[in-house]
Amino acid sequence: MTQNKTNIQSYITIQNNEIVLNGTSVFKTEPTDFADFSKQAYRNFEMQYPKFFKMDALSKLAFLGSELLLSPISSTEEENNIALVLANKSSSLDTDVKYQESISDKENYFPSPAVFVYTLPNICLGEISIRHQLKSENSFFIFDTFNTEFMSNYSNILLNTNKADIVLCGWVEFFNDNYKAFLCTISKEENTKYTNETINTLYNK
Repeated sequence: MTQNKTNIQSYITIQNNEIVLNGTSVFKTEPTDFADFSKQAYRNFEMQYPKFFKMDALSKLAFLGSELLLSPISSTEEENNIALVLANKSSSLDTDVKYQESISDKENYFPSPAVFVYTLPNICLGEISIRHQLKSENSFFIFDTFNTEFMSNYSNILLNTNKADIVLCGWVEFFNDNYKAFLCTISKEENTKYTNETINTLYNK
């Protein structure tokens, strides 16, 4: 099968209290924890989605990045064939630890259903899908480091077999308030802006 060329359309990086969209810093705060940073970012971009505040940190991280990439191209009026392909290293361990703490103390036993909901990493895919009304392919992988070749190949297969018109692909890692999100949209549509760029070069910028 001859594969059609796929193209990076846009990308976003979130780390160190800063959001960089297509190479340009669009939001930055003084050093603070992620909970505060994410709240400030949400308000800065005037996102209207109250459920955001109930999400765990991993979902908030993925949500912020996907919101800025997908909002300009997704429409609630028609079905969007946008696949989601994400990965990280720690899975949902940050939330797992919090949930374990809630059930470990026999004297103060308070298992939280609200926390338990997020003890799978792919829940962040569900949050994005609900927000953008997506019913398309989605996968969440666990790697020691961002396996850009695998992620790129997987995304290209989805596009070249017409399983998706656009793929939101990337890395969303969160553990102990250390975080990095790198997301990009890929499609078969021509885009000369990132002709010489790959997922790998953009991730490492």
